[in-house]
Amino acid sequence: MSSRALVLLATGAEEMETVITVDVLRRGGVEVVVAGVDGETPVTCSRSVKIVPDISLATAATQGPYDCIVLPGGGPGAAALCASVEVGKLLQEQDEAGRLVAAICAAPTALLSHKIGLGKRVTCYPAPAFIEKLAGSYTYVEEKVVVDGNIVTSRGPGTTFDFGLELVRIMVGKEKMVEIASEMLL
Repeated sequence: MSSRALVLLATGAEEMETVITVDVLRRGGVEVVVAGVDGETPVTCSRSVKIVPDISLATAATQGPYDCIVLPGGGPGAAALCASVEVGKLLQEQDEAGRLVAAICAAPTALLSHKIGLGKRVTCYPAPAFIEKLAGSYTYVEEKVVVDGNIVTSRGPGTTFDFGLELVRIMVGKEKMVEIASEMLL
């Protein structure tokens, strides 16, 4: 049985962090569902790239559980994830069950908004506003990818391959991670 990941897509999400993560996970054999926070309609990302979700978040919430829930960054996308009650409920259920929650760039702020993984080691995009916001509730570290229990965080577009590969390592295994990294010339 293959692992399943749910990627939450909100207006203003960082498109590289979304697409690269989805692609790396699928190359790793993970079944990935992209869920639109606001429905199934195309989502305009931070650089005006439009991505069509597979299903709505409301539908995805009824098709769990997922081995991992992924939160792409992008300032406006992360703000939408922070504000969504439905996202918060899904993340709380995921965290309480000890399943993976992964956030990149600005998206670790959504972990704070929904009180996920408090006290754990995290990283995020190195903007002072994000670091200061997280600093009181988490131990902030400057590493490309940080894994602390079931929480996986990363810094931004340039670390997305590392982020996706780490998720493959955790969900599928090191051998598969090394295989796909080699195939992608990483």
